[in-house]
Amino acid sequence: MTDDLIADFESHHIEGYACAALEAGKDGAFNVPLISHIEGNLWTGGCIDGVQLPDDFTFLLSAYPWERYRLGPNTRRVEVHLYDSADLPPMKTLVGLAHMVNEERSKDGAKVLVHCQAGLNRSALIGALALVLDGMPAAEAIELLRAKRSPVVLCNETFERWLLDFDLRKAA
Repeated sequence: MTDDLIADFESHHIEGYACAALEAGKDGAFNVPLISHIEGNLWTGGCIDGVQLPDDFTFLLSAYPWERYRLGPNTRRVEVHLYDSADLPPMKTLVGLAHMVNEERSKDGAKVLVHCQAGLNRSALIGALALVLDGMPAAEAIELLRAKRSPVVLCNETFERWLLDFDLRKAA
């Protein structure tokens, strides 16, 4: 772990190729900031092990606990093991995580980050679901994340379909 890495959101980028996009016949190239502001006090992104997260973040939900940010004294971290695959955890688990994110977002002065490895699928799934539970239509939440983070967001088609289907189930 390097003690002098401090995230500045401009020089820290994550780049590569999203396998899920390539497998779907899409351009999977991405070059994204370490984290991206989505709306209000919600941020999503990736992680580089050992980077110091700014102290103004109050809550971090990690869907990729194999790499960790260094946190300030007032940042609370919750870690879950999620995989970027066609196998989703139970709906109850995902909804519970999204409710946790929204509960943290509702606190005065909150600044919330949901991260995974690159910030494209797992963190976007939870971030978008939090927005859906807050009243935003799933298609709009997906487009917002793609506009704010990367067009490659939710290239895992299973995750995107699940969100759209969840929205339909919620509306029924």
